[in-house]
Amino acid sequence: MVVYLPCGSEILAAERQGCGLVLEHTAEREARLGAVLHTDMQLSTGLIKRLKWQDALFVNGERAHTDRIVRPGDAILVRIEEQAEGFDPEPMPLSILYEDNCFLAVDKPSGILVHPSPQRNTGTLANGILDYFQKTGTASAVHPVTRLDRDTFGVVLAAKTAHMHAKFCALLKQGQMHKVYLASVFGCPEQDAGTIDIPVYKLGNGSLLRIADPRGKRAVTEYRVLQRFEHTALLELHPVTGRTHQLRLHCKTAGFPILGDPQYNTPASALFSAQNGLFTQQLCAAELSFLHPMTNQPVVIRSRQKPILPEQK
Repeated sequence: MVVYLPCGSEILAAERQGCGLVLEHTAEREARLGAVLHTDMQLSTGLIKRLKWQDALFVNGERAHTDRIVRPGDAILVRIEEQAEGFDPEPMPLSILYEDNCFLAVDKPSGILVHPSPQRNTGTLANGILDYFQKTGTASAVHPVTRLDRDTFGVVLAAKTAHMHAKFCALLKQGQMHKVYLASVFGCPEQDAGTIDIPVYKLGNGSLLRIADPRGKRAVTEYRVLQRFEHTALLELHPVTGRTHQLRLHCKTAGFPILGDPQYNTPASALFSAQNGLFTQQLCAAELSFLHPMTNQPVVIRSRQKPILPEQK
């Protein structure tokens, strides 16, 4: 589900067979075009350097260079095209939750990586999204904004241009992108709601695992109990910080490991999970909410998936 209001005047409904994103801006002051692009339109220096050699800048309908003087009322138009990816498109079924000229939101299934790596360049969600873009004539690249572990499922957001990716990263850094996870866990917190504040430390030596250790970075997770059962519970988790494996490690350390988690478990939770056929963590990125970085309108995107809770059957 998505709550989204129509785009404002800065975003044009660019044809799919054109550029990935078109920006419009009406100059409010006299200055060089480059200064307006950087300060008023908040384009990065690197992007501006690339655009000026791509005939992508226009003032009042005419191609312009960054040293052109613009005056109040001048219409500035920027066409942002993306460069080719370093991986190949691959057809795969995608559950698309929302799409506009700026980003795409997909309901990622369990068992798939979000983006290629030097070790694996095929079979990832990004390969599938790139195939979708090419088949729909969308001149965009794949810029993952939110990333999930291979077996965590739910909402993944990908920006269509480097410019939009930078804007979304700014939202993340400023804490203005709110994430809600649902987790089926073995055991249950005593309190109906609370906060887990435990530092997360990377083991190193080639290991991807994390441990709870004072040497680690501060990590904070808020939780709320949605349902309680004899052996399990359904929790709503809000990561205040965004450390790798934070939710999985926090749940285990706090005494209620996530069901099916092959790494962050206890002997009891592993046995219960195996008895119920759960061999991947039952952790869902259930909701993502933020103000659209171009229109400032509220966006709420929800996954169609839910974690399995055996005692709910």
